[in-house]
Amino acid sequence: MTNKLQKYQAKRDFTKTQEPQGKIQKSSKKLHFVVQHHLARKDHYDFRLELDGTLKSWAVPKGPSYNPQDKRLAVQVEDHPLEYRHFEGTIPKGSYGAGTVMLWDEGYWQPLPNSTKNNLKFILYGQRLKGRWALIKFKENNWLLKKEPDTICLFQNINEFTTSIKTGRTMEEITRNVKLKQSSHTVSGISITNPDKLLYKESKITKMQVVQYYAKVAKRMLPYIEGRIISTIRCPEGIDGETFFKKHYEASSPGLGKINIPNTKEKKKDYYYIRDQTGLINEAQMNGIEFHIWGSTIANLNHPNLLVFDLDPDEGLSLAKVREGVRDLKSILDKLHLKSYLKTSGGKGYHVVVPLTNLKTWSKFRAFAKDIAQIMETQWPDKYTSNIRKEARKGKIFIDWVRNTKSASSVAPYSLRARPNAPVSMPIRWSELDKVSPNEITLTKALKRLTRKDPWTGFFDIE
Repeated sequence: MTNKLQKYQAKRDFTKTQEPQGKIQKSSKKLHFVVQHHLARKDHYDFRLELDGTLKSWAVPKGPSYNPQDKRLAVQVEDHPLEYRHFEGTIPKGSYGAGTVMLWDEGYWQPLPNSTKNNLKFILYGQRLKGRWALIKFKENNWLLKKEPDTICLFQNINEFTTSIKTGRTMEEITRNVKLKQSSHTVSGISITNPDKLLYKESKITKMQVVQYYAKVAKRMLPYIEGRIISTIRCPEGIDGETFFKKHYEASSPGLGKINIPNTKEKKKDYYYIRDQTGLINEAQMNGIEFHIWGSTIANLNHPNLLVFDLDPDEGLSLAKVREGVRDLKSILDKLHLKSYLKTSGGKGYHVVVPLTNLKTWSKFRAFAKDIAQIMETQWPDKYTSNIRKEARKGKIFIDWVRNTKSASSVAPYSLRARPNAPVSMPIRWSELDKVSPNEITLTKALKRLTRKDPWTGFFDIE
């Protein structure tokens, strides 16, 4: 097979750039597309469509337009690897394409029957680009990208969007973050105060060890936490002292962002989120131990994409019963053709997490989660309950679906818990269900497991 990525790979020195070297892959049933804002020698947008195992790519100087009268020049460039659709960062000076790359939009695309080789017609299912579009070839590598007339016109000027759909960062913030990482000689360039303070006295785990833990797991943890509203459990005196739940933005801090939610019932309406590793370390420096996340990203706040079930057993219920409950829940999700992932809770039970692409409103999302819990309750009434009340839990497992509600949160993958022995809410393989107990993986064990293959590989590549 001809290496379709030969041009791409020949132009890049992968010892210098963080861009993926990539390989040709089998295309998935649903074809991905991505638009990246690229601030290089010339500011432009990179429009990429998955086809035949690579990303067909065009540089669009002015970016796409929802106005059907606008015909945007799109210059076809070399094919890119499929992994490139996840790339956001800075290409170093002196390298091909040097500059900052921001994930501007992503989703799926569907070719239309009346498409031809030189006149591609398709439907986009993105967050910012939707509806019918066309790419029309008119000279060598020169094409025109235009909106086809239909009923969808979401934005008058879509170039007003200046933040990443993945992290909520601007181009300047992405550039600044990379420079900060490159010049750091301590834990992500952050000065840690009271590093020897014992946060877990019984286990003799210090604040510095907690900060270092989050620095080491950041690569695995950030895809699940960055760009999502968070709440943290802070323990300024350690887990045995007074703790508090922080979910509102207070002061400017590197790596953290602010988002205003006006329809909240609370007086404070400014929530906050983590932009990058610096923000994660900053929270740990402020004695943040537990990280809880929303089921939606700030880029699509009203359309959640992370379904979480917590199996919460009644007091005294055996671990074998809890594991049986996890398997029963997985059987229901399998029948619904939903890919699910397993993690320890760091407490009494397990969490089952389902990534979704067919985004729903929060009310439909919540109702869907409740329906699944009630299916289990109906099918096995002696084992499970969907009722949140403690008295309904006697001898049963509560299938906690309530966290799938706007403003509710669930503990993030890889988060420490503010409990004795520093347990972690750790992603594990399904084959480990009968081998790993819910609070067995501690800070030390979690770090050792990082040398293994990621048990949640492919989490964001759902169909």
